[in-house]
This record gives sequence, structure tokens and C-alpha cells, in this order.
Amino acid sequence: MNIFKKRKVVLALGGGSARGFANIGVLKVLEREKIPIDMIIGSSMGALIGATYSLGNPVKTIIQEAEKFSWKRILDMTFPRVAVLEGKKIANVIGHLTDHKTFEDCKIPIAITATDIETGGEVLFSSGNLQKIILASCSWPGFFPPVEVNGQLLCDGGIRNSVPAKWAKDLGATFVIAVRVGFAPQRIESTNIFQLMIQSIQIMGEELDKYQSTKADVVVEPDLRGISQLDFNKAREIINSGEIATEKVIGKLKRALL
Repeated sequence: MNIFKKRKVVLALGGGSARGFANIGVLKVLEREKIPIDMIIGSSMGALIGATYSLGNPVKTIIQEAEKFSWKRILDMTFPRVAVLEGKKIANVIGHLTDHKTFEDCKIPIAITATDIETGGEVLFSSGNLQKIILASCSWPGFFPPVEVNGQLLCDGGIRNSVPAKWAKDLGATFVIAVRVGFAPQRIESTNIFQLMIQSIQIMGEELDKYQSTKADVVVEPDLRGISQLDFNKAREIINSGEIATEKVIGKLKRALL
């Protein structure tokens, strides 16, 4: 029996590449505690994990897939005209995880954010080619080429919506749970030009995360200190961080929903 008030509870899963695996730990605890989820909105890695879960895949299976994830599975170097990677390998991973199913197959409705790289505009999808839209939402400029969808050149949804909580309200949410995992400014060697460029993105992204998190009723913020967006080999540690962070707010979450 559902003891919670009837609300439209929307779960906003943030991006963050490898750090986004923390979303899996969040889903594990919410499912165990029988927190009702009426819709999922995902950006970047949050889009991939959210879609995989919304299609009915067990959390245990998603954890196993995350632990198999590696750079080898997505690295396909190409001549860097618009990106250093071709993007075919990550497209294959997305197809595998979603079993080439559609938005209509999702047991929990899902919406996915992307960014129009030509105009800077935000785009939200709840229908269309699921795999292609997830690919667009995961395609960070420079690493992966933009993806053409409906005549628009789209890239990573996390550029504009690293924590896609505001879209939840627009879609009729009366209660928003947001997961903030994305950016990680760290002390760097200031003479390294590449590190300086990456650090600037991390600093800007952290501020965007903070602002967008204010649109949620409850924010889950895993402790991912020392873990970068590239640490796919730390999947289990990252997932555990998501579990721990969710357990810390589960009491507050249940009281708010009663």
C-alpha cells in the first residue's frame, strides 16, 4: 500500500560522465524505500541511466553494466575535425543498455535534455528516437560529434541543464528530487594549459549545479571528492556514494511526501 500523498514526483538525474554512476545508487535506495517516481528527467549520463531504468531494467543489472563500463568500450579515435572520438562505440553501448527500445516502451515516463550547439538553446525530448536522443545528450563537444535530430545539431544536455530540475516543474511536477553529481574543481598545476581549460569548465559547472539545484524540493548530493568525470574504473565506489547520500536524506524525503 502506498502511504504517501498523491503527487507528481519527478526525479531529475544530473550528468557528470563517470560521476553520473552515482545516479544508480540513488535509484537503488529510492526503489528499496518504495519512493514513488512518476517521471524521470535526465541529462547526459543521467539520461542514459534514467532511460535504462525507466525501461524496466533491474538496478542490479544496471550496476553490473556500470562495472563493465570502460574507456575501451567508447574510445574510437578519429581525425579531429569536430571531435576526437567518432561516437559509434558509445552509440553501440547506448543501444545495448536500452535494448534498442523506444520512449513508448518506458514503464516510467522519461524526458531527456540536450543543447543546440549552434544556438545555445535548450531542447527537451519525451518522444522520438530514444537512442539517438540519449547519444546527443551524452555528447560533450570536442569529445563526441554533435548529433543531428530534427534538423538541429545537438550535444550534451548537461551544458545547459547539469541538474535538470527546472524542467520538472514545467512538466507538472509537484515534488522534485534532484541528483547533483556533475562537476569537481580540484587543486591543479596552474602551468598546465589543458588542466586550466578543464578547471574553468569545472568551476562554471559547479556554479550552474548550485543554481539549478535550488529548483528541487530535495537534493541528493553524493560525496565524490577525488573522483573525476573520467574515473569509469571507480564505478562501485561512485554507486556506493549515491546510496549513502540518498540514505542521508531518505527520512526528510519521506516526511515531505507524507
